[in-house]
Amino acid sequence: MEKRVVVTGLGIVTSNGGNVDEFTNAIMAGKSGIKHVDWLEEHNFSCQVAGIPDVDTKSNLNMLKNYLLNDSGMNIKYGVTAAMEAWNDAKLEVPDPEGNHVNWDTGAIIGSGMGNIDIFTDKIIPKTDKQKVRKIKTNVAELMMFNAVSANLEWIFALGNIVSANASACSTGTESVIMGAERIRSGKAKRMLVGATEISSPYIWGAFDSMFLLDRRHNHAPEKASRPMSASAGGFVPCAGAGMLVLEDYQLAKKRNAPIYGEIKGYALNSGGQRNGGTMQSPGPEGVKRCIQAALIDAQVTSSYFDFIAGHLSANKADPLEIKNWFDALNRKGADFPYINSLKSLTGHGLGATGSMELVAALLQLKNQFIHPSKNCEDLHPEISKRVDKDKIPQKLIEDINIKNIAKASFGFGDLNSCVILSKF
Repeated sequence: MEKRVVVTGLGIVTSNGGNVDEFTNAIMAGKSGIKHVDWLEEHNFSCQVAGIPDVDTKSNLNMLKNYLLNDSGMNIKYGVTAAMEAWNDAKLEVPDPEGNHVNWDTGAIIGSGMGNIDIFTDKIIPKTDKQKVRKIKTNVAELMMFNAVSANLEWIFALGNIVSANASACSTGTESVIMGAERIRSGKAKRMLVGATEISSPYIWGAFDSMFLLDRRHNHAPEKASRPMSASAGGFVPCAGAGMLVLEDYQLAKKRNAPIYGEIKGYALNSGGQRNGGTMQSPGPEGVKRCIQAALIDAQVTSSYFDFIAGHLSANKADPLEIKNWFDALNRKGADFPYINSLKSLTGHGLGATGSMELVAALLQLKNQFIHPSKNCEDLHPEISKRVDKDKIPQKLIEDINIKNIAKASFGFGDLNSCVILSKF
């Protein structure tokens, strides 16, 4: 018999909130975390705005120092900070680092789109190029490996189940949640710490800037730069951060009287084969439609089941296509179309981490019964407005609304798709 999977803890580090409370207040207020970034201007980027979180608070620095991570890369800092919040939020005990007890029923899958590139650029390449390899610190290999975040969380929380890292471009964060949920549903784990992280770096963002994928029209008006679903959208705004979730077998959560944000009712992963309109950079309609419908089948629900879509919506030419794909997959339109919003309008696009950040936001909205506004979409794209009633794309906070079920999908380079159905518990 398949196990039920519930979410018992959340953690977030993003440009408009360094923890869940700050983040909740920010998205309810429609507060943007996007700012002008001096080093982007200094590097002569066309896009000079971004969402970069601050993890250097005293409490975070003390925590990282306790685990010898104060000199680690930003992926580790973001990931450990958000994971510690999620762990504490789930009312779980943090084990003694010197103890011998191992939690064999708990694991972690923590992804990233680009990995720990700052370890290479800051700690390895400069000394190697200067022929000072012996000056590289002996712990750098531990920091540069792609699974550095999950491996450090393994030690911090004494995890004995699967501990791994995944990478599927902008689908990574949502994929990690699905992989963790599948582990619990199948009975191979009782608890999973899942999510994704992404850093800010000119060596990552420069590639997207060169492709004309980033907004370059609002360098002097940063909060207006991220414009999902807008006719005047000029590309996405990059951001950094992490989103983490604690998933549990419902019976275990019930036994220990854990807080429950919602249930993971169903999910699906697929790829479009880079055929039928799908390319390395764009999701194909057929793959997206199949992924959404497969998630509904997995959850054993119909397209009329859910009230709200947490969109991927990045503020580029794919936004109207995403709405059309939902329209085709659900056969719902106009006033019957579910509410839909875009977290990226407030935070920017977190690449590999964006799906897990958006799932944190979705669960907060499900638990607290609100829908946060999408910023900068007052001029809806005409291809969107002809399919969706404008009231279903809220530009102001909606409170005290009866949300029972949410669909969250993510799409990544490589024609990769993921979809999760969340239900109020």
